[in-house]
Amino acid sequence: MKKLIAGIALFGTFALASAQTITFDKTTFDYGTIKPNADGTRFFTVTNSGDKPLILSNVKPSCGCTTPEFSQDPIMPGKSAKIKVGYNTAIPGPFNKMIEVFSNDPANNRSVIYIKGNVDANAPEPKVLTAAEQKEAAKAEKKAAKLAKKAAAK
Repeated sequence: MKKLIAGIALFGTFALASAQTITFDKTTFDYGTIKPNADGTRFFTVTNSGDKPLILSNVKPSCGCTTPEFSQDPIMPGKSAKIKVGYNTAIPGPFNKMIEVFSNDPANNRSVIYIKGNVDANAPEPKVLTAAEQKEAAKAEKKAAKLAKKAAAK
């Protein structure tokens, strides 16, 4: 009987070790201080760090001022997808909103991501980047993502 129980426990460990696993590039997106009616769209990157397809079944905002968009197409192992989150920046004042992400990850089928910031008419104008600055920022972001992925793999 002890061998049977040990065998079942061992099988369960292997079953959990080989599954779809949800990870995020960040769990909080800080808008900073922005002007009313500024672009409220931001993106979270979801990665499947497991070895089976990951499926997002629902993305649910905490209120109607936040509108998420996502694909229910499977995210294959090692691949990523985006969750688009829009916030109604016509509402003045600070905000801190929760968004629930439901998936078929057996260990974490409900994840929570956040957006926060402050809508203020006195906010400074956003700096417009030149094409060269945009390219450099994109390179830096890719490098940071690679370093984060390596750190997560350790």
